[in-house]
Amino acid sequence: MTTIEVGPLLRTWRQRRRLSQLELASRAEVSGRHLSFVETGRSRPSAEMILRLADHLEVPPRERDALLVAGGFAPRHDSPADAAGVLASFRTLLDAHAPYPAVLLDRYWDLVDANDAVAPLLAGCAPHLLEPPVNVVRLSLHPDGLAPRIVDLGAWREHLLHQVAARADRTADPRLAALLAECREYPGGGPAPAPSGPVVELVLRMPDGAPLRLFSVVSAVLTPHDATVDELHLETFLPADEATRERLRARA
Repeated sequence: MTTIEVGPLLRTWRQRRRLSQLELASRAEVSGRHLSFVETGRSRPSAEMILRLADHLEVPPRERDALLVAGGFAPRHDSPADAAGVLASFRTLLDAHAPYPAVLLDRYWDLVDANDAVAPLLAGCAPHLLEPPVNVVRLSLHPDGLAPRIVDLGAWREHLLHQVAARADRTADPRLAALLAECREYPGGGPAPAPSGPVVELVLRMPDGAPLRLFSVVSAVLTPHDATVDELHLETFLPADEATRERLRARA
């Protein structure tokens, strides 16, 4: 089995962030010579040095642990001590958002939980897209999913793919890169129009032909010692017009 050393990993992250050795050394307040020795494996960095460099490289928690392990140190982020309790807390937030839709997602946009307002929106989606783990990006853009019912699909597609691309670049996660490549192959609904406001609306045509106009707010969960919880995102949808507000309230 090939062992990945921490020096080349740090160099890869530096290049991904488009920083020279001199720029990173200056930001981290280390000598350029020492950083060069670390990247080439001539010098073994301490755990504190790895974390200092990772901080200036904006390496996410899960990938920081990989750097530490490659350097011969124990990871710093623990698994959730009470996963059921954490998810129960999120369930309270999801239910409190009713009658408006809300979903809890992991770093891959896989569905962790959702409130009861979400299910009616998925009418007509192919069963294979609704089998766990449900990926909401795939579900939204797949031609057998929500895509045929999304008005201005081009704008919503560009909005989602931009988010996936940004996270794939930030994390260097091959699974996110694969998701991005897959979803880029789906039909896009034509060129995306120029944004008309500060938010991108999801306009979803319901089975009766009436549209639901929604905008979303994403809340990131940040914890200092739990990489799994740190990667969860709560996405809540709110009505963008009064007609949508009344329809969602009537459903409840």
